[in-house]
Amino acid sequence: MKKSLNLFDTTLLVAGSMIGSGIFIVSSDIARTVGSAGWLLVVWILSGVITLFAALSYGELAGMMPQAGGQFVYIKKAFGDLTAFVYGWTVFLVIQTGVIAAVAVAFAKFTGVFIPYFEEGNVLIQLFGLKITSAQLLAICIIALLTFINTRGIENGKAIQRIFTSAKLIALFALIIVGIYYGFHSDVFSNNMAHAWDAKQTFSDGESFRDYKNLSGMALITAIGAAMLGSLFSSDAWNNVTFIAGEVENPKRNIPLGLFFGVCIVTLIYVLANVAYLCLLPLDGNVGSDSVVGQGIMFAQKDRVGTAALFVVFGDVAKYLMAALIMVSTFGCNNGLILAGSRLFQSMAKDGLFFKSTAKLNKFNVPSNALILQGIWASVLCLSGSYGDLLDYCTFSSLIFYIITITGLFVLRKKMPDIERPYKAFGYPVIPALYII
Repeated sequence: MKKSLNLFDTTLLVAGSMIGSGIFIVSSDIARTVGSAGWLLVVWILSGVITLFAALSYGELAGMMPQAGGQFVYIKKAFGDLTAFVYGWTVFLVIQTGVIAAVAVAFAKFTGVFIPYFEEGNVLIQLFGLKITSAQLLAICIIALLTFINTRGIENGKAIQRIFTSAKLIALFALIIVGIYYGFHSDVFSNNMAHAWDAKQTFSDGESFRDYKNLSGMALITAIGAAMLGSLFSSDAWNNVTFIAGEVENPKRNIPLGLFFGVCIVTLIYVLANVAYLCLLPLDGNVGSDSVVGQGIMFAQKDRVGTAALFVVFGDVAKYLMAALIMVSTFGCNNGLILAGSRLFQSMAKDGLFFKSTAKLNKFNVPSNALILQGIWASVLCLSGSYGDLLDYCTFSSLIFYIITITGLFVLRKKMPDIERPYKAFGYPVIPALYII
């Protein structure tokens, strides 16, 4: 494999794989679950800190074992073939392909803003209870396109990652600056923070009915845990850079640094984006209101809080601006996921734990068979359920194996005490243990 990815590329791969559509959507659900501006920000900060704890722990493993396959290799060294086999197949059947499908569906949903034919409700085929929509078919086409581009060589995937990740980072910073600027010229933020710690869970039928449940003690902790599902999903896929270690220049240095810089950048952006939302929209709202400000963050139409926030500044054109931003974001995100995931399956095949043909490189020195198989299964998952269904299953499965991998850090300290460790996990053993807890 050609080593052509530098520190800038690894940082962009981490950040680009993490930022998809979640930051523009999931804050509405978090707001309904915890019910106050302070706890909304706490959920995002906690998710960022937890993700950073994991990334710092992975840095040691990446420095020790800078081979293609990343997390699969770490688990194999710590726990053996069986655990690595289960992990690799879970990544193939659920985690990687499920996230690719979810992100592609999100791309298609927002394409419908420009081209109504691709709106979610446009059912083309209905057979034995299975509904196939135009949005799902577009999602499959996007997966096929990105898979094809990546079969033509690492330089193609790298170029797309640089262009699309840079574009969405610039656009997100612009949204943050505009939101905070407007916040200084209104009392929306101060009103939101007036009852920052009055936690309550809000229930609604989506039309007019709503009810509250005040939260404190264990009920609040449970609500925060439930709310973090969305923010952790939005912060996921940071580990993808470890899959592609075989094509990174000086991977012992660049992968740990790329993990650290990428996760820090995304966490900062996510927290500031939510501050911008709170500067533009009231947290609470009326589920039956027909105005964006009246609906607030909690009841933003279709949970599209990013679009609602932009509407305050730009009016009706906001939905097109946000749709374009999410399309850029999800396209770049999926490129990183498709690029990295195939290298994991290639590494599995080399060890006899996946289909043998996926170990082969094509004339462009990339595992095209692994790319194609990954694309086929991700396309099947596009037909399997909603964005929310895919999000729940992927996040749950992914977190289990993050815990297992970081437990492996403790195992390898005992099992391989003398191996070179160019970077040692920050705060060991406390920070890795905190992540596991």
